[in-house]
Amino acid sequence: MARLPRLTLPGYAHHVIQRGNNRQPIFATPADRERLLALLAEYAAQFGVALHAYVLMDNHFHLLATPETAQGLPQMMQAVGRRYVRHFNDSQGRSGTLWEGRYRSTLIQAERHLLACMAYIDLNPVRAGLVADPRDYPWSSHGHYIGLRHDRLITPHALYWQLGNTPFAREAAYAELVRAGLSPAQQQALTQSALRGWALGDTDFVAELQRRTERRVSKGRAGRPAADRKTG
Repeated sequence: MARLPRLTLPGYAHHVIQRGNNRQPIFATPADRERLLALLAEYAAQFGVALHAYVLMDNHFHLLATPETAQGLPQMMQAVGRRYVRHFNDSQGRSGTLWEGRYRSTLIQAERHLLACMAYIDLNPVRAGLVADPRDYPWSSHGHYIGLRHDRLITPHALYWQLGNTPFAREAAYAELVRAGLSPAQQQALTQSALRGWALGDTDFVAELQRRTERRVSKGRAGRPAADRKTG
């Protein structure tokens, strides 16, 4: 089945995944990770994209972002992707593609899924067996949100500010949220929505998105009429 065209709408949170070609490593040194983060900071500011969370794994990365315009997110990803590939190829003496095609993304309903998506992103290194505690992984935004460091790349979403009236209260509440973890159903929903491009939210949220675009935003039913499906 052909992949759906990406849907990007301003003012909505987007969960983004970019993988290495054939799941190969996209970083060789810590300097490579620093370079990608610097490029994200540069182009997020240039194209008006608020980055709420990230994690850099060995062969892929996740972002949670809200663009100000419909073109902001794709422009940022294109610019970052091109410059990072040039950097990586030059430093490694290689040529050719680095990415597994275009990045994948979907819109999520912030009120229902944004904090869960942040926890999902933070817990990637734990699920991969790289660390026992997300605070021990240096290449994610988790340390910023629990007060271990200040990350200039991050723009906290309004829902994070609602976790408490003081920085300490917000940090403690968020740390507890991540410690509580996600259910298998939440993990699967967040993964599959981003990989397949279906919007993640309740019925009203999906219906509102569908009114704003001709592109299908949820799986729904198969494209053929029911009678045809029975005989297909």
